[in-house]
Amino acid sequence: MPRPIRATISQGALAHNLLAARACAGGAKIWAVVKANAYGHGLERVARALDGADGFAVLDLQEAARLRVAGVAKPILLLEGFFKPADLPLLPKYRLTPVIHNPEQVEMLRLAALPGEIDVYLKVNSGMNRLGFNLESLRPAYNAIRMHPQVKGVTLMTHFADADGATGVRAQLDWFAELTKDFQVPRSLANSAALIRFPEVTRGDWVRPGIMLYGCSPFGDRSAESLGLKPVMTLSSEIVATQHLQPGEKVGYGFSYEAAGEMTIGIVACGYADGYPRNAPVGTPVLVNGTRTRIVGRVSMDMISVDISDIPEAYIGSPVTLWGEGLSADEVAAAAGTVGYELLCALAPRVPVGEVP
Repeated sequence: MPRPIRATISQGALAHNLLAARACAGGAKIWAVVKANAYGHGLERVARALDGADGFAVLDLQEAARLRVAGVAKPILLLEGFFKPADLPLLPKYRLTPVIHNPEQVEMLRLAALPGEIDVYLKVNSGMNRLGFNLESLRPAYNAIRMHPQVKGVTLMTHFADADGATGVRAQLDWFAELTKDFQVPRSLANSAALIRFPEVTRGDWVRPGIMLYGCSPFGDRSAESLGLKPVMTLSSEIVATQHLQPGEKVGYGFSYEAAGEMTIGIVACGYADGYPRNAPVGTPVLVNGTRTRIVGRVSMDMISVDISDIPEAYIGSPVTLWGEGLSADEVAAAAGTVGYELLCALAPRVPVGEVP
């Protein structure tokens, strides 16, 4: 019989969050970012629920091909473009728009005789210093791409490093504007944080929301609920055993937790092999029978221990919510010293995944 752990994906929450992104985007078109298996939610499943998006942004050709095989006909953006000359014939075959961000890609494209036309995104390094062209290299790259007979259109894009932080987007936005002032082509700028926080100046022609579509907040000081977002993934399990402890008795590997008084703990079928953060400390919140409580002891591979002393109705088989409906993944992530993105993307393949309307 299967373990009771399960992840449930809400199709309705995905559709709701897309509408929230649409409200921020104004007249801009939306690339729904579905890389990393749609942030752990299931690529094909999420694409169905986000059919109202104008296109989908993925990381690589494999994800793009999966979407085409699943029947997705909308535009697909390759966020890191292509990596080898052998990739290039697949771009028109699957009707893909690659992001070109280095001179080597420009040269590969220049030498390629494509079997069809493509659109191209050209990435501008506006200060994040990760990918993209700078002041000296942007114009040569643009000219070389425009000269290719099978390139239909070029869109300029950049990525903000601190749209969720104190620095904001102004410096990068000003530098991007200076770099691209002579280019009369479409722009793609905003990620989730920029789209929510600075919509008027970062909308451009296409926006690229990611984490907000999955019901998490891109901000450390603003909850997803306060932003009008709904959690998409709920990770749930059950209590599979209970223990009654006396004062001084200890819990788990390393005896890392000691009972200060009499207490009852529930053992939950969930551990780091399921994608739960191993470094989640004592006090990390969980819900048991819908009541908020906390982890005690160290997270192990297949189990965690939770305090059920004040939940007398809790017993073997009682439902446990690790994150999702009623308990934001952002809050669990913050307790573990990470971000909601990591929790969602780290969901292990062994966890069964289902969906609800």
